[in-house]
Amino acid sequence: MNVLLAEDDLQLGELVSYMLKKKAGFNVEWVTEGRDAYFYAVDAHYDILILDWMMPNGDGVEICQQLRKEGYNGAILMLTAKDAVQDRVHGLDAGADDYMVKPFEIDELLARLRALSRRNYAPIVEETVKIDQITLNRSSQMMNSGDKSIQLSPREFQLLDFLLKNKGQVLSRDIILDRVWGYESDVSIKTIDATVKLLRKKLDHFGKQELIQSIRGVGYKID
Repeated sequence: MNVLLAEDDLQLGELVSYMLKKKAGFNVEWVTEGRDAYFYAVDAHYDILILDWMMPNGDGVEICQQLRKEGYNGAILMLTAKDAVQDRVHGLDAGADDYMVKPFEIDELLARLRALSRRNYAPIVEETVKIDQITLNRSSQMMNSGDKSIQLSPREFQLLDFLLKNKGQVLSRDIILDRVWGYESDVSIKTIDATVKLLRKKLDHFGKQELIQSIRGVGYKID
């Protein structure tokens, strides 16, 4: 399960992130600001968002409302120290699917996440996307054009999909490292360049090697 945790309490955020990974084997990305939570939720697929109510640069309720307004259909669980009935109602009315009051037990949080994951949420991304004359299938992670098909590795797919979701924007190597590999990984910048090289080689089968543009000293983009 892919989980985005937005929690500005560093001690709590580190503990929850660690326990979700260790006890449940979840893939967890952790951010500490509302603005980052919004952009991460828009840019990538998560099975569940865990949003703290009070965060800098956009609180959890604001982020939840904005995402729902824009048609986000994924599961959202709100964390807060507010325990009044009107606060719980406010959080749920903002679009949250569930609500937990701090302090809480990790086992209860895991149970709620499992319950949310069993619900039938609509997909948040299209199954296929067109790249010029190439079709990228997000389920099979294959590129197709005419009678040609190329299989991408999971990391090649994640990188290409991230570039496509941010079409026209220059993405720095630091951002790519964070969103595709995660800052906690021991991957170097050279690994990003090597993965781009492999992607270009596969795109060259369709005569589209130039789709991924290098921005000297910064990173990459797709127009």
